[in-house]
Amino acid sequence: MIDFGLPDDLVEMRDRVAAFIRDEVIPYEADPRQEFHGPTEDLRHELVAKARAAGLLSPHGPVEFGGLGLNHVGMAVVFEAAGYSTLGPLALNIQAPDEGNTNILSQVATQEQKERWLAPLVAGEVRSVFAMTEPDGGAGSDPSLMRTEARPDGDDYIINGRKWLITGMPGASFQILMARTFDAGGTDMGATMFMVDNDTPGIEIVRVLNTIDSNSPGGHAEVSYTDVRIPARQILGEAGKGFRYAQVRLTPARMTHCMRWLGMSKRAVEECLDYVKTRENFGSTLADHEGVQWMLADAAMDIEIGRLMTMRAAAKLDTGDQARKEVSMAKIWVSEILHKTIATAIQLNGARGYSKDLPLEWMYRYAPQAKLVDGASEVHKMVVARNLLNEGMDFWS
Repeated sequence: MIDFGLPDDLVEMRDRVAAFIRDEVIPYEADPRQEFHGPTEDLRHELVAKARAAGLLSPHGPVEFGGLGLNHVGMAVVFEAAGYSTLGPLALNIQAPDEGNTNILSQVATQEQKERWLAPLVAGEVRSVFAMTEPDGGAGSDPSLMRTEARPDGDDYIINGRKWLITGMPGASFQILMARTFDAGGTDMGATMFMVDNDTPGIEIVRVLNTIDSNSPGGHAEVSYTDVRIPARQILGEAGKGFRYAQVRLTPARMTHCMRWLGMSKRAVEECLDYVKTRENFGSTLADHEGVQWMLADAAMDIEIGRLMTMRAAAKLDTGDQARKEVSMAKIWVSEILHKTIATAIQLNGARGYSKDLPLEWMYRYAPQAKLVDGASEVHKMVVARNLLNEGMDFWS
């Protein structure tokens, strides 16, 4: 028999997080310190302090640096509870890209690098960015198109290039920078990840893009690198193995997106339940209409399917399985139902759902990115199709 139950300690933590989000975080959703691009650093630090005091900060972080050390299944449960509020992941220090950077630093960084960059990140003292995506035909879903270059100069590397849609760059302390790397003879070694402080000379924020979402502190920036000198000791892992490490970071990060999106989807549906039970229309409440019941049932089933897909992928990741098929399937499904459930909630709330009286309009502006970040849905469908063509329909394996 398959056991879908959760251990008591994880249930207790889930309930603690849910109560924390309800009692401490949701009241901040109307805080004026949310600017055009997202919450201010002042608001972030205030929320982080509350999570720290509650013993809930950095549930994904290594215990060595003050995190709670949850595995992927544990993260799936806790991250969903945190995702119930638009500010929940920020408060618990599990918002992208910091969460993904914490994961890769925990696995790949040297002890010196961990103490310099990972420790303050897990403590919620600083923010970080992941700089891979490029404009003008550069790296995106196909990272092999990367144009940013790193060339050796003595014990250093000189980096030149441009990145864009770099989430959270303004105000962040450091970045993990991906650059195509060449040896002294000019041979292309492949991509390398570098640990880079954001105040390093030669790094310039060209502009902050006017995107439709407003959830990321600092927004999404275009960044130029002009003769940026980085010591070789700041290479993350080994030179030329950046694409391999990218999978170490991106595969779990796709899952943690799904975890947070499930919480947001649940919130969207629950934002309309009381309303449909009290709003009268044509002699009965909205909830009495069969069409409304079907919309709610579809939303509930979509979320539950997404939860099962996410938990299955998380369980496989905890065994050391790469789980690329399962991760891609969950990423496709949950990103689609996020948009669908929010649209349903807006429709059922009528005019009030379209206004800023509810968090639904914020969610709706956020939702389109779900089908783009960490690989477009179409790319993940290619992964699923290739698996199907190679291995058939035996999805129990």
